Amino acid sequence: MRSSEILERLLIRRPELLACRGAIEAAAVAMEDTYRRGSKVLICGNGGSAADGDHMVGELMKGFLADRGIPEDHRKSFQELWGEEGREIAGRLQRAIPAISLAAQVPLITAVVNDIGADLIFAQQVYGYGAPGDVLVAISTSGNSLDVVRAVQVARVIGMKTIGMAGKDGGRLHGMCEVSIRVPYGQAAEIQEAHEAVYHALCAMVEADLFGRDEE
Repeated sequence: MRSSEILERLLIRRPELLACRGAIEAAAVAMEDTYRRGSKVLICGNGGSAADGDHMVGELMKGFLADRGIPEDHRKSFQELWGEEGREIAGRLQRAIPAISLAAQVPLITAVVNDIGADLIFAQQVYGYGAPGDVLVAISTSGNSLDVVRAVQVARVIGMKTIGMAGKDGGRLHGMCEVSIRVPYGQAAEIQEAHEAVYHALCAMVEADLFGRDEE
């Protein structure tokens, strides 16, 4: 299935997201370009949005809906170095879209809170992990979470591409991020439900364009 078909299926199921079509397409292009450059995706958010970031990493770092078998030259190297064991390993490994959930770095987060300040828990990681050409996905139901805003500020200085995911007005993220996905809801739980539908489609679209799909 092509990425365009994946997006159409989302919009048929969730027609209220039609207004997000252009932003979702732009986000997919940004993430695909990042992969092709050998760069990575960083994701941040609080609470349920932190869990959404972890979820996205799970879909990006291994096969989601497509066959992501590793390149033939890597398969040969595994077999040459490790024989039958290497062949078996190569048969199960999958190509990854490099992604890191910044909310998962608990020891580092607590150190930043203690030593620098809670508003910089993601900003410090973006400054340390980020590089020009990387993508930051910033998730906040209000669009105003200060630690997420600070992460975007750092990302823009570094030269990263920024994708914001928020509710209907977008908050501060809407004016700061180059791509702004605003789902048409104002209540946090409804926003998060829509965000899940969006990022599932987004991950599937990126995967389809980069690796192709074996099944619908």
